[in-house]
Amino acid sequence: MTALDQARAVGDAVLYEGYLLYPYRASAPKNRVRWQWGVLVPPSYASAEIGEHASARVECLVEPLENTVLHVKLRFLQTRTQLTWDEAVEHELDFELPLAELPIERTFAVPGDGERTHELSGVLTARLDALDGPFGGARLRAELHNTTSWPSDGVREHALRHALLAAHLVLSVDTGHFLSMLDPPEWAKPAVEACRQDRLWPVLIGDTSRSAVVLASPIILYDDPAIAPESPGDLFDGTEIDEILTLRTMTLTDEEKREARATDPRAAAIVDRVDAMPPELLERLHGAVRSVRPVRAVQPLQQFGRRRSWTASTRCRPNCWSGCTARSGPSGRSGPRWSSGASASPKGPGCCCGRTCAGPTPRTCSSPARRPPCGSCCPMWTVWPTWR
Repeated sequence: MTALDQARAVGDAVLYEGYLLYPYRASAPKNRVRWQWGVLVPPSYASAEIGEHASARVECLVEPLENTVLHVKLRFLQTRTQLTWDEAVEHELDFELPLAELPIERTFAVPGDGERTHELSGVLTARLDALDGPFGGARLRAELHNTTSWPSDGVREHALRHALLAAHLVLSVDTGHFLSMLDPPEWAKPAVEACRQDRLWPVLIGDTSRSAVVLASPIILYDDPAIAPESPGDLFDGTEIDEILTLRTMTLTDEEKREARATDPRAAAIVDRVDAMPPELLERLHGAVRSVRPVRAVQPLQQFGRRRSWTASTRCRPNCWSGCTARSGPSGRSGPRWSSGASASPKGPGCCCGRTCAGPTPRTCSSPARRPPCGSCCPMWTVWPTWR
């Protein structure tokens, strides 16, 4: 899966989050108040006092190269009125913006039939500002505005028919990359703190430090989000557990299932999928383990004429540079202050990072790839093997 494919999959979950909640019937109280994420209402209805807005803004840091082109995908839903229920029509608009031409403004429009759907219009703006300092980089700002003309009658349900719903952006560059806003490099932290986000949050896709793709999401997410492979399909409620929702849907009566199927084609798809779900697929929803790593092999260590061994569970102790002599090991034994395979002398200081130690007698210590670093540089820490 490419980063753009991943952005689309996560974007789909954002697009339909809360669209239709269990028990998936129009008559359920929780389904009478809809559209809570990424709602950009027409300007005539927008008011900060009631928490309704006509625009959204995202700022993020980018390290572009020469002739970099910014690709923007604008995705949102448009309501389609039915007798008792408003369905959703999905829209996706593409913009190609060379960074050298920013700032730039692009207008767009979505037609309507005047009865079940209504015409929507908007503006996408983008600008790029170089960062101060010697490190380069730039701050990218993208803003989305609903400019639809509608004489407001003060009713939210009516305003939603002229709104951009679950609106979000997928930003990508053909050369260069974006930086994480959650864990930026040290030099970029002041610039990150100066960025302003209004109803959109920049999320890296494909990596957690830098990537060519960013999802500007109306829901705050960690960098590099992904859809669980065990999830068989949409349930429109990312805050709930798939297994619980599936089991509860199975308990609906035949009458409740008929009402759900009649509410919306997407509700019918959920009910049909749950009814046909095989036991092995349901078992997969019970849980998954993702953090277990393979056990590392035990490496032999020859010391004191006997074979001893150490594992990857090494302990780090503060290093003492006075005299650079060996320190007593566990159980009173005199142990080496270097790891298995190190090039340093037995009486020399240990090394955690593979760099040249800056002690009284500088030396280069090897750092086997099988052992993780201790989290600090050579002068501060000594690696001790786990004795057996």
